Amino acid sequence: MSFRKICVIGLGYIGLPTAAVIASRQRQVVGVDIDKNAVETINRGEIHIVEPDLDMLVHAAVKEGYLRATTRSETADVYLIAVPTPLTEENQPDLSFIDKAAHNLAAVLKKGDLVILESTSPVGTTERLARMLAEQRPDLSFPQVAGSNADVNVAHCPERVMPGKVIHELVHNDRIVGGMSSRCAERARSLYEFFVSGKCITTDVRSAEMCKLAENSFRDVNIAFANELSAICDKLGVPVWELIRLANLHPRVNILNPGPGVGGHCIAIDPWFVISQVPDEARLIRQARNVNDTQPSRVISKIMERVSNQFNNEHNVTVGLLGLTYKANTDDLRNSPALAIANTLAHERGVTIMAAEPHLRRRPEALNDNVEIVSFEEACQADIVVALVPHRQFHSKIHDLTIHDVIDLCGLLNTL
Repeated sequence: MSFRKICVIGLGYIGLPTAAVIASRQRQVVGVDIDKNAVETINRGEIHIVEPDLDMLVHAAVKEGYLRATTRSETADVYLIAVPTPLTEENQPDLSFIDKAAHNLAAVLKKGDLVILESTSPVGTTERLARMLAEQRPDLSFPQVAGSNADVNVAHCPERVMPGKVIHELVHNDRIVGGMSSRCAERARSLYEFFVSGKCITTDVRSAEMCKLAENSFRDVNIAFANELSAICDKLGVPVWELIRLANLHPRVNILNPGPGVGGHCIAIDPWFVISQVPDEARLIRQARNVNDTQPSRVISKIMERVSNQFNNEHNVTVGLLGLTYKANTDDLRNSPALAIANTLAHERGVTIMAAEPHLRRRPEALNDNVEIVSFEEACQADIVVALVPHRQFHSKIHDLTIHDVIDLCGLLNTL
């Protein structure tokens, strides 16, 4: 690989692992983030997020001098942009973080540089990024005008990793590399082939953008089917976990597990990028989003119905929630349905909410003050226990406890 220095903009759940993996291959990597605390933590050789094996990689890379963090972009050969792309309150894409990254990056660009957008984005965002850079740097040529002869190459390569397995999947998963020209694609592929053992497949930039959106929309539709099936089974008195086990014995059926909703930075957001651009065509994708977005409300109604039926409001009822993160074995609270459920239940009269979450280092600011953080064992002593997230720690302990009443929304008991 000819690139000597790589700048990773955004040091979150994708940017920091990517920076650490590249640095572990003995390449100079500078990470950029607006969070001063994150920058200081990384420069101490520590991490500000929970991800298996990441702490060792970062510690070694910083100690050996291959990785450092800063709050300002600086001159490099490659710029990887891995900043958030959230939604507005109207479920429209918020590209402001990309805009800020482009503004800060433009000042340090030089001829021969490669810019890669990794942030999951609506179709056309990479081209928009290139136009913004061109407007700020008229002294340089970009692929939308100069094609493969551009001074600066621009590409898109969406991440495809699962929290809890990020380090492994960064290296072993195939990558889709979309370039604004054939040269953009080939140069970007050469970067990823340096640290990725999976296939690096080149395509045009819009196909790469749409590929990630299609992947997560597909998963969202499948999760929505499982959640809708769970609601149907509740009405018909059918045990949903047993039903799914039996149905999945069919050689061409693979129903996913239902849950309290869909969270995280991808599946709960990416389908809306498609809907925002082609609302009339994305009918099934929109319906799946509606099913999964309303799942937390259905869960809350189910819990409160159990409270009412069993205790008739005669005394204060304790409800123990197992898990607050958006999925198992991570500290990630982004768009977490479990967190939303806890906060809503905290407003219910006659109910005391306790929550066990082993992956949190400190009480999250987003958690309602009326929710008490307790140990797993304490949560399991509540009048009603609600399993929201199947953390590995819960699997190893729950069979040793006697629980009075449990609502299993994530298949925790089903795995025993």
